[in-house]
Order: sequence, then C-alpha cells, then structure tokens
Amino acid sequence: MILKFFEIDKINLNEKSMILFYGKNEGLKTEAIKKIIKNNKASIYEEKEILNNTHNFMEQILSKSLFEKEKFLIIKRATDKIVSVIKEIINKKIDDIKIVINADVLEKKSKLRSLFEKEKELICVAFYPDTEQTLIKFTYNYFQKLKISISKENINFIVSKCNGDRQILLNELNKLENYMIDKKSLTIEEISKITNLFENHSVSELIDNCLIRNKKKAVKILNENNFSNEDCILITRTFLNKLKRILILSNELQKNQNIDLTISSAKPPIFWKDKEIIKQQISQFKPKKIKELIYQTSELEFLIKRNIGNSLNLVTNFVLEQTY
Repeated sequence: MILKFFEIDKINLNEKSMILFYGKNEGLKTEAIKKIIKNNKASIYEEKEILNNTHNFMEQILSKSLFEKEKFLIIKRATDKIVSVIKEIINKKIDDIKIVINADVLEKKSKLRSLFEKEKELICVAFYPDTEQTLIKFTYNYFQKLKISISKENINFIVSKCNGDRQILLNELNKLENYMIDKKSLTIEEISKITNLFENHSVSELIDNCLIRNKKKAVKILNENNFSNEDCILITRTFLNKLKRILILSNELQKNQNIDLTISSAKPPIFWKDKEIIKQQISQFKPKKIKELIYQTSELEFLIKRNIGNSLNLVTNFVLEQTY
C-alpha cells in the first residue's frame, strides 16, 4: 500500500504493523519516524546486524525477549537483502511489534519496495529531496510556532548554509530555539555565533576538495579545523549528500555527453560559484565508482557510530584514501 509522506497521520498502527520509508530525505524520514513512534521506546538495528545473525534476531522477536517494553523496531539502511527476513516475520504473524524500515533510494524494480507497495497489509512511503523552497517554508513555520521574529534574509541565510539537508537544518534550528528562551528576535551575528553554519562550510569545502583529489587542500582543512567526534557524523552525511548529487549528474552526463548542458540543466540549480568544482567532480568519477563510494561512506558512518572515540581517525583515513 502506497502513501504520501503527508498522509502519515492516517496510519493506523493497530491495522498496519510494518512500514517502509525510503528515499534521500533523511531529515523528513526522521520526523516521520518520531511521529509514528511518539513517546514509545524503540529497538534500533542496522540491516547488517540482522543479516549477520538472522537466526538469533528471529528468536529474539519470537520470544519477545527484547520487546517486553519496547514495542517498536527500527531497521536502518535496509536493502533488498532484508526481504527474506521481512517475509518470514509476515508469515509468522508477529503483529504486536511495530516495525519501521528505513531505506535509501529504492528503484521501481526493488524487491523490497515492490513487496511493500503491493501488499495491502504493508505501508510504503517515499521521501524525496527537499527543495530550497520547502526548506525555507519549513524554517519559517518553525520560527512562527515559537513566535520568534526573524527576517526573510536570515531564513535564507540559514537554509543556504545547510547543504539542502533537512537534518542539519533541524539541528541548527534546535540550537537557535534553546538560545531564544528569553528572546523574541534574532540577528545575523547571533545566528553565526550560535550555530555551526560556518564550520559546516568547512566540511563542505573539505569534501569538495577530497572529490577532486586535491590532497594538499584537504589535509590543510583537516589540520586547520578542530573537528569533533560529532562533526564526523556531519562529514559523512554531507559526503553522502554530495555523492548522491554527483551520481545524478554523472548519470545525466552519460546520456547527453555534454558536461555544460548537464550542469546548466541540473535541478535544483547549481550556484555559479560551485559549477567549476562540480564539473571537476563528475569528470573524476564514473557512476559505478560513485555508487561504490556511497556504499563505502555508509559503511564509514556505521563504523563511526560503533567507534565514536576513534571517529576522527576513521574520517581522516577515509578522506586521504580518496585523494590518491
């Protein structure tokens, strides 16, 4: 069963116990998952964890040993590899545990997507990338609810510095909200001081230079910025966003064989100051290599979350490997 993301409130968890969220918009998916789970606890699994020990995972579900108090299960980074496990859960009619599956982009021929779209007892929701306009509207509504006065220029400034990532934007808005407890207006100076927007620019610059194999500049940015363990998650997320954008452009270049046409017809439009470096990036990598990098970056994020104390070394090594 297919639903639009704005129809999530219609989901009746008493009738539908398994939901698939897929697409590039991680920020919007995070919001949707919070809406579904509300104040309940949830057990979170990476797909890789389940596939590495499927028998143990199924035993835990059947015995409900992990779910006496936690009625929700979230499976992250799901792919078609998880389909057999999902079918087994469906066949065993384990309805008292609600399962939310979070996947990246799934093509129409995807077995996972097809299963959830065709089965009436399952729900499938696609989450497409935000446009600049939707993020501006989201930011405006965020401040409106808080009854905080902020200029259109400042809203545009905040949005333009978040790399089109709703999750990064939401993190920065939360910081501003905490700062605004006893205030009702914001200046550009305060926004710059409270948020990490300028540091985010350093992250973007680091990744841009990594993807054109400018090792000297990438090393300089790593040395000049005091990146924290938390910043390493931001680096991998920004890396993924840029790689996915480059993949779209690279696929388009394969079709039209005209790099200028590819850049000029890109949606959303590419800012003039970014055009030259993006040209270099899509010239460096073929679609197959970009897909490999996307997979490696996802694996890197998984490793960082498991080894947060060593995250900066993991990110540094990864960045340097790509510059050779």
